[in-house]
Amino acid sequence: MLSGMLLLTTACSKNFLDVNNTPNNPLNVPPSTILPNTTVGLAFTSGNELSRGASVLVQHMAGLGNVPLSFDVYNLDNQLDNQWTFELYNGVINDLQILINQYSAASPAYSGIAKLQMAYAISIATDLWGDVPYSQAGRGVEFESPRFDKQEDIYQGNATLGITSLFDLVKSGIADLDKTSAQRPAADDLVYAGDLTKWKRTGNSLLLKLAMQISNVNPGLAKSTIDAVITGNNYINTNALDFEVPFGKTAGNQNPLYAFGINRPNDQMISQRFINLSRSLNDTVRLAKLITKPGGIFRGNENGAAFLVAAPPTATRSQINTYVTGVSGEAPIRLLTNFQGNFILAEAALILGTAGNPDELYKAGIKAHMQKTGMTTAEIDNYFTTNPTVVTLSGPTEEKRKQIITQKYIAWFGNGIEAYNDYRRTGYPVLALTTNAQGDNPNVLPTRYPYTPNELSRNPNAPKPRPNTDVKLWWAK
Repeated sequence: MLSGMLLLTTACSKNFLDVNNTPNNPLNVPPSTILPNTTVGLAFTSGNELSRGASVLVQHMAGLGNVPLSFDVYNLDNQLDNQWTFELYNGVINDLQILINQYSAASPAYSGIAKLQMAYAISIATDLWGDVPYSQAGRGVEFESPRFDKQEDIYQGNATLGITSLFDLVKSGIADLDKTSAQRPAADDLVYAGDLTKWKRTGNSLLLKLAMQISNVNPGLAKSTIDAVITGNNYINTNALDFEVPFGKTAGNQNPLYAFGINRPNDQMISQRFINLSRSLNDTVRLAKLITKPGGIFRGNENGAAFLVAAPPTATRSQINTYVTGVSGEAPIRLLTNFQGNFILAEAALILGTAGNPDELYKAGIKAHMQKTGMTTAEIDNYFTTNPTVVTLSGPTEEKRKQIITQKYIAWFGNGIEAYNDYRRTGYPVLALTTNAQGDNPNVLPTRYPYTPNELSRNPNAPKPRPNTDVKLWWAK
């Protein structure tokens, strides 16, 4: 036995210094294995706790218990460690960096998609927290404690610091998609089944989203970016092209909004304020596609009221409906959509002077979302006929902008991050403070997420003390 061990030791020692490899931890993983993980991971992150917290802050939802209740009264501290660490940075961003590093040269079809997804993932982080790791993120061997890049550098770039702007990252990704590629995605591409022309449209729609996000602070860059996308005419312009990630009906594969509702039914419910807004616009047919109507009544809860009074019985509460979750959790998480693009172009035409008629684009956005929820042509036509003042832009520029963002806010039910971004960027829709507000500043609806406890203690480059949740982001109104 001993002699056998010695022979094994001798044989292995010849190459011991040359090999640091284990079959269970391969250094190179096929891109077809990584891409489904990054795609689902990006969607899961966008629909999980980060989005639920934002949905409560913007009053799509109201908190009843645990994290949603804390968010409902602005107690945001000591939350979201798992989302920052495992969903974003050690999850999606780390895997995307592998795709970019290992496949840019030989298989740029994969690195191109990865760059688009990376830009979206980093936008989630910076739009929620402000300054975040970006240029050194996903490079743990080189940067164990990555630098927190300024938000303005993340969006606009900083050559001195080696920071590529999100716009240039997206453009680089689109360029990769046009290159010869040894390997190309097919069934492993869960969104477009390897159709790179559709990924290029997604990249251009992502440019629209990023441009509008910085329109307050850099309108010149916002306008030139949107002008170029309009001229190229190669963005998501039908519902069939939407960048949305499908989920399944089995436990562990379900839409995170559905899974949370099944597993934690008493943590949140629909905000009564969201219901009241939709009803004030006579928009109850679409509302019934978004939430249920038990006993023929839409019933939500007042934001912050769970601290003061008991929530209504479960059987009487409106729930998130199947458009958002699916019957058994199979609904997609929607990331970039046709309705969103129309609303962006309407706002851009209104405030930046880009091409297009703001009113026509606004109408197209409403119709695209109504169609997506499953409303019939007759129902949509009837709404437009009977509510001309709602579906027609009127008044001063800011009143028109308020109309656009209010409709976009309704359409983004199910994606709290996007609604939260627009609220902080424009101030619309106008939201009253929650009942029983607490947190860093009970007089201000939080304008950012606080950095997570683990990152503050682990990374010496994390801002200390952390900014309070009433400190506006660089691009905010």
